[in-house]
Amino acid sequence: MREGTWYAASARPWQELASASGARSAKVVVVGGGFAGVATALGLAERGIRDVVLLEAESIGHGASGRNGGFVFGGYSLGEEDLLTRLGPERARRAYRRTVDAVRLIRSRIARYGIDCDPVDEGVLWTNWFRDPAVLARRAEVLERHYGVRWEPVARDALAAMLATRRYHGALLERDAFHVHPLEYLRGATRVASSMGVMVHENSPVASLERRGSTWWVRTDAATIDAEHVVLCCGGHLAGLVTRVDRSILPIATYVMTTEPLGQRLTEEVFTGTRAAVYDTRFAFDYYRPLPDTRLLWGGRISIFDRSPRVVARLLKRDLLRVFPQLADVRIDHAWSGLMGYPVHQMPQLCQIERGLWSGQGFGGHGFATTTAAGEVLAAAIAEGDGAIDDYAPFGLDSARKPLGFLGAQATYWWFEARDALKDLWERFGAS
Repeated sequence: MREGTWYAASARPWQELASASGARSAKVVVVGGGFAGVATALGLAERGIRDVVLLEAESIGHGASGRNGGFVFGGYSLGEEDLLTRLGPERARRAYRRTVDAVRLIRSRIARYGIDCDPVDEGVLWTNWFRDPAVLARRAEVLERHYGVRWEPVARDALAAMLATRRYHGALLERDAFHVHPLEYLRGATRVASSMGVMVHENSPVASLERRGSTWWVRTDAATIDAEHVVLCCGGHLAGLVTRVDRSILPIATYVMTTEPLGQRLTEEVFTGTRAAVYDTRFAFDYYRPLPDTRLLWGGRISIFDRSPRVVARLLKRDLLRVFPQLADVRIDHAWSGLMGYPVHQMPQLCQIERGLWSGQGFGGHGFATTTAAGEVLAAAIAEGDGAIDDYAPFGLDSARKPLGFLGAQATYWWFEARDALKDLWERFGAS
């Protein structure tokens, strides 16, 4: 098995960016070079705020953003019905609409700026693991009635013509969604922000953050920057700068692998009538998509354990064969994990912690479009005083109750995994 992620191995050459040094002033400092940080910096630059410094502790996309599934679709980690309960109809509709708009913004940025990231614009399938058709019908009804979004139903036989498996019992197609090479997109968006005047520094971990009067002082090992605004976009990699922020996030691992190139087998034995990305209706769902070099990318599972590539490959290969047993002989070339920032309320933590200090993290593994939406909300608040950020006020920096929170998160995952397994067994054997 090869070292590192397939994304890093397949990406075009990247010129490492200089680390921060010296003393300077800036309008905004963004901490974190993942999707949320880069989206915030780019959103500010597009609004005419170019005096922005972005500091990344490692390399751009080092964390979850450069390791995820590459799905670009709407919604949050929190389900649509729960979003209605927490926010009410109007605010829930506005919040959800921002993620749909973010999908379109990402698509337009790819075209406008010529970001070469292998987009596949054929939608995303939400496939039903269970026989119960109400699972699909209920979500479709909620989306259309409350959010004005229509996902297209796909009958089981039609789905079997698209995917070479009888594992699923129908699906919903989110046609406006798509999938990309996430690391290439992130690096491309970083280049665009840099071309607009944003100063981006890699290998620049922030050592301290201090308020002096109306100004924030941000220090790395070799640089001091005073800024009017600081935006924390650190995700699952906690910066150790604001205790309240770090206490509100659980760094949770998720796993991804890629097969060897499959050649014609990819279209003959997996994606027989579609190139859409796929995920299923279980809490602990699988997600997968075809890659341009005929590999199959496969992800899934949630864990407090950041396991080795060999263990990740073994676990995910077992999951893969439950859906596509015909791939038993296929070699796994890459396997990796990524730490996502998981808040207890399952919603992004978008808020002004105190004057000039902002939070833009906590995306709970549902991050590509949602981080772009967050970047737009934060950029609009800083540049224009826009009040859209107020819609997220119910989802603050609630304590994750660590270390017990880790045990609770793992227990919750196991509970839902067991519940889905029991439902599957009942449908297969008990309900006949």
